[in-house]
Amino acid sequence: MSTLRTEEMTLNMGPQHPSTHGVLRFVVRADGEVMREAIPDVGYLHRSIEKIAEKVGYRGFMPYTDRVDYVCAMFTNQGWGMACEKLAGIEVPKRGEYCRVIAAEFNRIASHLLSVGAMAMDIGAMTPFAHVIREREMINDLIEELCGARLTFNYMRIGGVAWDLPPGWREKALKYLDHFDPILEEYNALISWNKIYVERLANVGVITPAEAINYNLVGPNLRACGIKWDIRKDIPYSVYPEFEFEVPVGNGQWGKLGDSMDRYVVRIREMAESSKILRQALQKIPPGAVLAKVVRNFKPPAGECQIRVESGRGDMGWYLVSDGTGYPWRVHVRTGSFAAMGIIQKLSAGLMIADLVTLIASLDVIAPEIDR
Repeated sequence: MSTLRTEEMTLNMGPQHPSTHGVLRFVVRADGEVMREAIPDVGYLHRSIEKIAEKVGYRGFMPYTDRVDYVCAMFTNQGWGMACEKLAGIEVPKRGEYCRVIAAEFNRIASHLLSVGAMAMDIGAMTPFAHVIREREMINDLIEELCGARLTFNYMRIGGVAWDLPPGWREKALKYLDHFDPILEEYNALISWNKIYVERLANVGVITPAEAINYNLVGPNLRACGIKWDIRKDIPYSVYPEFEFEVPVGNGQWGKLGDSMDRYVVRIREMAESSKILRQALQKIPPGAVLAKVVRNFKPPAGECQIRVESGRGDMGWYLVSDGTGYPWRVHVRTGSFAAMGIIQKLSAGLMIADLVTLIASLDVIAPEIDR
C-alpha cells in the first residue's frame, strides 16, 4: 500500500497583493492549503518619518504626521500636538479640544468603515464595501468642509486646531448622525450576521487574553480578547472625561473569545459609541477660541515627554525629546499596526491559506504605521 507523500511549498503573498492592505509581504510556508507559518516581511514603505521630524521642526512636522496613518490621520495630528503642548506647558482652549474630539471621532468611524468593508470584500462579499464607502464619503464631505482635505488633513495645530466649525456645519453633522445610526443596523443585517460570513470569521485566529497582553496588542484587537482597556477611559485626555460612552469588548458569542469575528464586531460597536460621543460633543461644544497663542518661533524647553492617544488602531504613543532648539532632538511613535504584525506568524500555523486573508483583515493593519 503506497503512502501519500506531500511537499512543503514556500509562497509569496504580497507586497502587491490587494488583501495585504498595503505594501506588505508574507512568506508563506504551506503543505497544500494548510499553512505551516506566514512570516511578515516589512519595510517596503519605510520613509524615515521620525527622522524627518528632526529636520523640519515642530510646526513643519504636523503635515508629515498624517502619513503615519493616512486612514486615521486626525489622531496622528492630535498626538503630535499633545506631545508638543505637554513639553511646552501649553493649554488648549476648551472649544479647541471639542473640535479635536469631533474631528477625531468622525475619523474613527471613517477608519472602521473602511476596515469592516474591506474585510468583507477580502472574504468575497462585494456589496457591503459599496455601502461603507458611500457612508465614508459622506463623512469625508463633512471633514473636507471642516479642514479642506479628505485624507491627509493637517487640521490640528500646536495649541488647538486650525479652524473653527464652519457656519451650519454642526447641524449638518448632527443630521448625518441621524442618518448613520439606522444605516449601521442595516449594514449589520446585510453582512454582519450573514451565516457564511460568520462561519468564515468565527474560531479563526483566536487570541487569548494572555497572548494579547504578551504581544502588546492594543485597541480593538486587545478589546476583542475581552480586555477592557481604552486610553480615552483609562488614561483620560482632552475632554473625553466629559462624555458618556461604553468600551465594547469581545465575548466569544459566535465562536471562541478573541477570534476574528470578535475583532470585527468590536469595530462595529465602536462606531455606534463614536456616534454617541459626537452627539454629546456637538451639542455641548462651548464658545471661545479654538487655538492658543503660541509664539511663531516655537522652541519648547529642553526635556522629554510621552503621550498616548486612542487612535483607530488603538493606543498610539508619541515620545518627544527637546534640546531647547526649534527642532526636535528625537521623535518616536508607537503604533498599533506594528504590534499586531508580531502575532501573525504565531496565529498562522495550521490555518488554511484563505484564512490568512481573514486574519490580516481582522487585525486592521496599515502599512505606513508598520514601517514609518
